Amino acid sequence: MLQWIGIGLGSALGGMGRYAVGGWVGQRAGEGFPWGTLVVNASGSLLIGLVFVACGSEGRFRLEPGWRDFVMLGLLGGYTTFSSFSLQTLHLAREGQWGWAAGYVALSLAACLGGVMLGFAAGQLLGRVH
Repeated sequence: MLQWIGIGLGSALGGMGRYAVGGWVGQRAGEGFPWGTLVVNASGSLLIGLVFVACGSEGRFRLEPGWRDFVMLGLLGGYTTFSSFSLQTLHLAREGQWGWAAGYVALSLAACLGGVMLGFAAGQLLGRVH
């Protein structure tokens, strides 16, 4: 149960971090392009890679599994799930499974764009006031 609480707390903090960083970047770079989201996704991907290696079982800054879950699943998962996607893609590529890695990227992009388009359309239909 304590693990769930840690992941939940990390997710809340990560979500607040995403809001803060995305807003800060958006205010400075303008809202014409989603620079805030790009910075959040890129920085989250960088951080999960760093934590995965440096804080892993053979890393210099080893973290106990509960703390790794708090940071990786909670904090960074709440900050951006793109970090998990990136780490999983890297894992497939490092294992030499290039076809699976490319397929995962293509399928994720298609599924996520398709999902957001369907959700947008459903929201328009359901959200209309008649």
